[in-house]
Amino acid sequence: MRKTLIALLAAIGAPLSIPAVSAQTAPAASPAPAPAPPAASPAPDYKQDSAWLCRPGRNDACSANQDVTVIQANGKQKIEKFKAAPAPQFDCFYVYPTVSNDPTPNSDMTPGVEETQVAAFQAARFASKCRVFAPLYRQVTLTALKAFITGQPVTMDRDMPLADVTAAWNDYLERDNKGRGVVLIGHSQGSLVLKTLVAQSIETDADARRHIISVMLLGANIAVPAGKDVGGDFKRLPLCHSDSQFGCVVTYVTFRADSPPPANSRFGKVPDAGMVAACTNPAALAGGKAETDAIFGTKGAGTGSAPMGPWTTDNAPVTTNFVKVPGLISAECVSKDGFSYLAATVNADPKDPRTDTIVGDVVVGGVTLKDWGLHLLDMPIAMGNLVELADYQAAAWRGVPYKKGK
Repeated sequence: MRKTLIALLAAIGAPLSIPAVSAQTAPAASPAPAPAPPAASPAPDYKQDSAWLCRPGRNDACSANQDVTVIQANGKQKIEKFKAAPAPQFDCFYVYPTVSNDPTPNSDMTPGVEETQVAAFQAARFASKCRVFAPLYRQVTLTALKAFITGQPVTMDRDMPLADVTAAWNDYLERDNKGRGVVLIGHSQGSLVLKTLVAQSIETDADARRHIISVMLLGANIAVPAGKDVGGDFKRLPLCHSDSQFGCVVTYVTFRADSPPPANSRFGKVPDAGMVAACTNPAALAGGKAETDAIFGTKGAGTGSAPMGPWTTDNAPVTTNFVKVPGLISAECVSKDGFSYLAATVNADPKDPRTDTIVGDVVVGGVTLKDWGLHLLDMPIAMGNLVELADYQAAAWRGVPYKKGK
């Protein structure tokens, strides 16, 4: 049953939070035929600002406080205050992962706390560099996934998320872009929706394509021919190999270096002959292993994972929502046993007072699902690198010298 669940999730995008349903739950013996899908809610009107989870110039999920506590190896702490860019020179277009707890197979257009929280954790930090746009969309919900794994009929509309995000993208281009460069950012279901949007609506449109600074598709498999940078899912946009390269793709799925993808994992491989899952390390686009600028949630990776324990041996309180741990995490793109993935290493030192572990593995019913790897940490594992990379690439797109922090 779990393999079937993974197959479904791979088709629609794996969730940020895994349903709290035991892995031992058995499906109904003879499930009834799936009923006709419920009548679709009206298509969103993205000219209405209420159809957006985040838009610049207002107090919303992407203006959430991003102050971070920096914890050095010696246990000393300091707080870095977050500052949104006063006059950002480029835009970010973000599509969130599977998080909706709405009772219907596809979500409505009213944001719940789960949509707000994921945007605060995944997108808001980019506001230090860019204007952030994040459309609400009628995604496939966690409710639909729970129904599936308990043997109930599934009536989700898998085309609806793409239709909504495409409409939002077109509205953004018409109403807001005004010739600016844009970074596309997605995770999990959001990445898969953006992958199709890019392939169908951006790569085929030279005018739209010229706005693309980069495409960051995290926690999803992006196919490329083995040994090449373009020609699989994307025909024109290559993989990024330099901070100063633009019009390119950053993508990876994350596993612990000491717990690589097991044979049943859907992450890190693609079914097409001659193709591999792309991996680009935002901390070392040219290749090799590098320390990442990881920024974690203080309390952990969410309800799909175990809670985080003390960050230091003296259990000193941390008062911010985010923690930065310089030097603790290194990452490297690895190709092994048919999988390509970002291998994350925890540089543990039992002699120092800082934690030697991080949480983030997917846990269901007390069982760690190793086939999911560190899916919940795809963005946190290199968050600082992703934000800085977007700024660097935007400068290259504009043809101006890069000035860190500007």
